[in-house]
Amino acid sequence: MSDAREDELLRQLAAEKAQADHLRKQLAQAKAEISLLQQKLDALARRLFGKKSEQLNPQQLQLLFQELHTPGPALGKESGPQSNEALSARPVRTSAKAPRPKTPRVPEHLPVIEEVIDPEPVKSAPQDWRRIGEEVSERLDYEPARFLCRRTVRPKYVRRGEVDAVPVVAALPESLLEKSLVTPGLLAQILVGKYCDHLPLYRQESIYWTRHQVWLPRQTMALWVGMAADWLRLIYEEIGSLVFAAGYAQVDETPIRYLSPGHGKTKLGYLWTCHRPGADVIYHWRTSRAAACLEEIIPAQFNGTLQCDGYTAYDAFARGRGGEIQLAGCWAHARRGFYEARDQAPKQAGLVLHLLQNLYRSEKRLRETRAGPKLRKLARQYESRPVIERLHRTLLFWKNKRRFLPKSAMGKAIDYALGQWSSLLLCLEDGRLEVDNNLVENCIRPTAVGKKNWLFIGDADAGDRSAVIYTVIESCRRRGINPYEYLRDVFTRLPNSTNWQIKELTPAAWAKAQTVHPLKRAA
Repeated sequence: MSDAREDELLRQLAAEKAQADHLRKQLAQAKAEISLLQQKLDALARRLFGKKSEQLNPQQLQLLFQELHTPGPALGKESGPQSNEALSARPVRTSAKAPRPKTPRVPEHLPVIEEVIDPEPVKSAPQDWRRIGEEVSERLDYEPARFLCRRTVRPKYVRRGEVDAVPVVAALPESLLEKSLVTPGLLAQILVGKYCDHLPLYRQESIYWTRHQVWLPRQTMALWVGMAADWLRLIYEEIGSLVFAAGYAQVDETPIRYLSPGHGKTKLGYLWTCHRPGADVIYHWRTSRAAACLEEIIPAQFNGTLQCDGYTAYDAFARGRGGEIQLAGCWAHARRGFYEARDQAPKQAGLVLHLLQNLYRSEKRLRETRAGPKLRKLARQYESRPVIERLHRTLLFWKNKRRFLPKSAMGKAIDYALGQWSSLLLCLEDGRLEVDNNLVENCIRPTAVGKKNWLFIGDADAGDRSAVIYTVIESCRRRGINPYEYLRDVFTRLPNSTNWQIKELTPAAWAKAQTVHPLKRAA
């Protein structure tokens, strides 16, 4: 064979080898893309059809964690007080729930309508019988709500003997809206139906007509709801001033669609929720999710800590305030990524979830003992810091060794946790802070339930009115106040109240007054 022929064959072999290498790389890339897409489909299916709770029972966690003891490369030297073996061998303590106290079949505070039934022989000859006892049976009955006409009569008088005297008539009591049918009780019922029972106004319109033969057009009720929000706005602002008074608040936002006039379509708005743990919550409506919304929502004089998720608008807002505000991270958001990756990487995700279970077990014990900020800080330094440091070393090891693709579920979870790490550590230094943002997310749930019924808000202004009413009703719920009783009383008193008396009408002050004057509540 000639040298030229041999060189040509070598070139063809090299070209085919290069092509084979290229095809292998394409195949590996295609497999990786298919794996990522499959993970996304699985995550979407779990989000749509799976349970929403991220809670794992001990048996599930052991299944995820069962491969931890298989031989493999070490994750790093353990300098903390607990090793892998100690963490995995620790018995899981399950606290039995306290039995619920027995309650009477029929609540004792209900009015009683008694019916006495005598036997027929006794009815025919009562003088021949002597009563020696009785058999009592109780059942729970219900009478539907009713409308009534509240008529106010103001007699006119003139002095006797004065023919040309001007008649005297009592002044008409102040009302929410002059020459209107609405009363405090009716307005309170409409608000409770819409914002507590999640009944849109068109459903209330149907209920009032078909069950009570009272026609209340939804347009009229919508005007009344707007009027109610205007009356409650000063109470709303008073609640908001107390949320940011302690220098620590939690913030989150949820999307809600609203109708855009003239377009016939809905746009996306946001209900921003600000919560002070142990106190009140306030809602703000904005048509945007930009950092500029936070400039309007967070008071200019606020100087402290905001707890939030990793949304970039919070970082931009904090930088704009020149270091006056520090952002605390949320361990629940950091944990969520590893929970979603538990099928892709059961061994590694199980390790992370196991470490975070120790963190939350300590927080549960502090919550049950009602520990104060100082005790919480000491307990976190002693119990939680070693666990968090161990988790940090593990995540850095996986990141540096490139164990997972950046776009995979596990890779995203690692990047998110390490990107938020400095803010996640703030709870170790400040005992006031919660370890996660779950409390403010719980405040969003009532609005999420209502959103499934009314689907979208009528317009942008209606979103602001909803924020006012949701704030007042959530404040009532936190104090165990019947929102109907509160709103009916406040709407009765507001027309005759001054701005200086608004502090006495907040749900917190109202609940305290009911405790001091129990007879007033009964009235």
